[in-house]
Amino acid sequence: MRICIVYDCLYPWTVGGGERWYRNLAAELTAAGHDVTYLTRLQWDDDDPPDIPGVEVVAVSRREPLYGEDGNRRVGPPLRFGFGVLRHLLSARRRYDVVHTCAFPYFSLLAARVALAGSRTRIGVDWFEIWTAAYWRSYLGTVGGRIGYFVQRLCVHLTPQAFIFSRLHAQRLREQGLPREPILLAGLYTGSLESETGPRERAPLVVFAGRHIAEKRAPAIPAAIAAARERIPDLRARILGDGPQRPQVLAEIERLGLRDVIEAPGFVSADEVQRSLREATALLLPSSREGYGMVVIEAASAGTPSVIVAGDDNAAVELVEPGVNGTVADSPDPVAIADALVTVHEGGEALRARTAAWFAEQAPRLTAHASARTVLEVYARR
Repeated sequence: MRICIVYDCLYPWTVGGGERWYRNLAAELTAAGHDVTYLTRLQWDDDDPPDIPGVEVVAVSRREPLYGEDGNRRVGPPLRFGFGVLRHLLSARRRYDVVHTCAFPYFSLLAARVALAGSRTRIGVDWFEIWTAAYWRSYLGTVGGRIGYFVQRLCVHLTPQAFIFSRLHAQRLREQGLPREPILLAGLYTGSLESETGPRERAPLVVFAGRHIAEKRAPAIPAAIAAARERIPDLRARILGDGPQRPQVLAEIERLGLRDVIEAPGFVSADEVQRSLREATALLLPSSREGYGMVVIEAASAGTPSVIVAGDDNAAVELVEPGVNGTVADSPDPVAIADALVTVHEGGEALRARTAAWFAEQAPRLTAHASARTVLEVYARR
């Protein structure tokens, strides 16, 4: 088959779960003998173009920042990318058997539907998340939020075949009028299937890894660590990552007098993240919103249980079995998170062994390879 992948980011020029998924999907499709084109934005220097074996990478819009100072996506880049996708697909209406695109930020999906209207090209759409009307208002304000929610619902109705990564968002797709049943893909994990557990006895260490944006709640971590230290006096923490809320994280560390207790080195390499997870006694992911929660699996690969926070928009709860590979705090209150951290700490080596066993059992079905195989099976049906 001739397959076109459409996503405005390309790993490793931009880093995230979506970027890794589409890079791995391209590799899997190529390995299976298919002809793959990857439409994206320009993200690289002229002297360092992408060189992905068997994949033709085409930049259809210019290089520019995706995010504003508030950490939210800017409107201009996805509009220009959508227009670039429209032009490319209009000129290549008969070139592709399949166009596989990400739903967000929507304009590329709209462009694909317009450009390919009346053609025999199949269109598949990955929906990592479906936002509620309330979340749209909080993200873009009253007017912008209404427009965003309307465009999202329009795109749901224009999705011929949906692929989804959580039961939460599969149900939201149905509620918003998806024309046909979505295909649930089990995972996005791309690491080793061999558990790389850390030392048997670990000093109490909590690790957070992620962007410092409002949804991740990184500034809430120092207060939770301070509360947990009342029962685990030698507890330390390592807050990895960067983003617009990093100054608030650092200010909270200073305010609570935890400079010698909490490290916040900023953005670090993937190898450094995994090393920290191997050293940790718990991963802390206090997010209010997660479309998947990849880091939970990455932590489990190191035998490290996770602490996450229950919430209406948090699909990561689907990856945690309390008492098996972590626990779920019932609220983002620092004391509630501290209680969950203490529970994991008291679980000790037995809980870490169960976490490693959970990973060994679940990891094969949670891989990007398994998800790519499912996508191929769907497209192979006539």
